[in-house]
Amino acid sequence: MPRLITLTSDFGLRDAYVAAMKGTILTIAPEAQLIDIAHEITPHDVMEAAFVLNQAVPFFPEGTIHLVIVDPGVGTERRPVALRHGDHYFVGPDNGLFALLFEDKTPDELVVLDRPAYWRVPNPSKTFHGRDIFAPVAAHLAAGRALGEVGTPLSALQPLHWALPIDDSQGIRGWIVHVDHFGNCVTNIPRSLFHKRRTGRALKCYVGNAILDEVHTTYGVVDTGEPLLLFGSSNFLEIAVNAGNAADLLDIRRGTPVNVVFSEER
Repeated sequence: MPRLITLTSDFGLRDAYVAAMKGTILTIAPEAQLIDIAHEITPHDVMEAAFVLNQAVPFFPEGTIHLVIVDPGVGTERRPVALRHGDHYFVGPDNGLFALLFEDKTPDELVVLDRPAYWRVPNPSKTFHGRDIFAPVAAHLAAGRALGEVGTPLSALQPLHWALPIDDSQGIRGWIVHVDHFGNCVTNIPRSLFHKRRTGRALKCYVGNAILDEVHTTYGVVDTGEPLLLFGSSNFLEIAVNAGNAADLLDIRRGTPVNVVFSEER
């Protein structure tokens, strides 16, 4: 059965970078199935890439190979790696992205990609390891190579940690961690923490130029163009606008603070 390879990057689709990686993969493993997860990650933003992957990876079948190229340190001393976590494989730079994705859990297998026989060329471009190192390795894995063949065992990943919300009995302070294609603004406040702290009380959420005081179940329960709070499919608190763009309307961007205050008053 052909191996499935997903691709995630900050390359966009305006240039030839994604196509070059796909061509490289198919030259080595012509039977591979290629699926794009996202190529509009904010340039160099490994946290955003990890967030997007967290929403997608669990829905792919066992044995999927995930090629992840958000690589602000390309050409530097940062290590190129491949690994197995559970039943999934990952290939990309060791810049903290995978540590975020696995929440500091140690991968089941981890190698540094130090074997040029599995690269596209022995002397890869200093600015395009996605094409010359990572895509070829993903292709060799898809063609049946083992991790131990494409690299040397490594003990640990470069660490990186999520920015966690701050909470107490009075409320929660979080941040916007992702703005999606529709302008929905996703916070780092999980449903479980929100309900733990709310305990049935009234609330006010201060974000951008808005003050919101009710959590709804879906977009269409408010009038068109009206803002709202809800928990999206990722189970994080979101700020949205029914049939509109919350980021533009409410002056919200990635990193914008979100303050939720709980009160006994109704």
